[in-house]
Amino acid sequence: MWCSIFSFLLLILLLFLFRPLAEFPAAVPRVKRSAVLPLRFRHDGTFKILQVADMHYGNGAVTRCRDVPPAEAARCSDLNTTRFLARMILAEEPDLIAFTGDNIFGASATDAAESLFKAFIPAMQSKIPWAAILGNHDQESTMSREELMSFMSLIDYSVSQVNPSNGDLKRIDGFGNYNIMVKGAFGSELVNTSVLKLYFLDTGDREVVNGVRTYGYIKESQLAWLRNNSQLLRGSSEQVALAFFHIPIPEVRDLWYKEYRGQYQEAVACSSVNTGVLKTLVSMGDVKAVFMGHDHLNDFCGEIDGIWFCYGGGFGYHAYGRAGWPRRARVILANLKKGKKAWMGVESISTWKRLDNEELTKIDEQVLWSRE
Repeated sequence: MWCSIFSFLLLILLLFLFRPLAEFPAAVPRVKRSAVLPLRFRHDGTFKILQVADMHYGNGAVTRCRDVPPAEAARCSDLNTTRFLARMILAEEPDLIAFTGDNIFGASATDAAESLFKAFIPAMQSKIPWAAILGNHDQESTMSREELMSFMSLIDYSVSQVNPSNGDLKRIDGFGNYNIMVKGAFGSELVNTSVLKLYFLDTGDREVVNGVRTYGYIKESQLAWLRNNSQLLRGSSEQVALAFFHIPIPEVRDLWYKEYRGQYQEAVACSSVNTGVLKTLVSMGDVKAVFMGHDHLNDFCGEIDGIWFCYGGGFGYHAYGRAGWPRRARVILANLKKGKKAWMGVESISTWKRLDNEELTKIDEQVLWSRE
């Protein structure tokens, strides 16, 4: 009897295992929803970027906020960061969202891919193109820096890149070195010409130099790529570029003794190594401003050798901050010059910040650069 039952069950199992493959439901591949490219200026001659610095996203609703007033602490989580991002997108309607590192806080993120996906949901839902780079905390969870950049490049509406095709460069340090070109407005002679260049650079996480641990920094291979890219993209049109990276360069510390706009509330946490980033940017001549993150209590802009260096200010609620000092975001606006018949090249770059309060208060509006 038991033998007969066993034989019957074995027959059923074999029939199941050798069913035609057509009887099994086919897996449907998930295709990335791509942004409309190329990026270009609007019909009113503007191009707006929303900078989001240091979201430090963890696991969502279960991840508690840091450094908020006691009355808010019980109800505060990563979802506050999500709401702030959604409100900023709705209020400013940017043409590009730039995430400048520490998008997730690796030590709190159980699954890096899931946390990244949750962190970028408002950007994906808006269908606005977005670009991201890594900070020094993103890789502390379950994915390497290369895997993180690859994953971010595959998310809906992302225009992020793992790294560029290097041309003559055999290798470029880091992951997340790339440029984005913004073309002129429809109806202008520059409609098919890149008039604004956006450089994104990976500043790494940590390094050991002469036995001493320090923050990461931009390497010579990256600077060589930057110089080469600047030369290749140089044409007869207006030369204007912006740069985005996470960890500030050492020269930003000197702004404590100079004029700046905004709040300088903590020491600049940079690398002990100076690889000549400032010298490179000055020699290129096209970069008018650099936008950084990393130091959450700094949101100032200051000029060094003709280039503005601006912090985004702390955005995320799981990131360290200061109770009573609202989380904030930076907005960057490029304006084209109006010609007799059509829009021309970039005429000015301005910026401001918005606070995460009921009014999304706008503060510290300033012109960073204008063509004389």
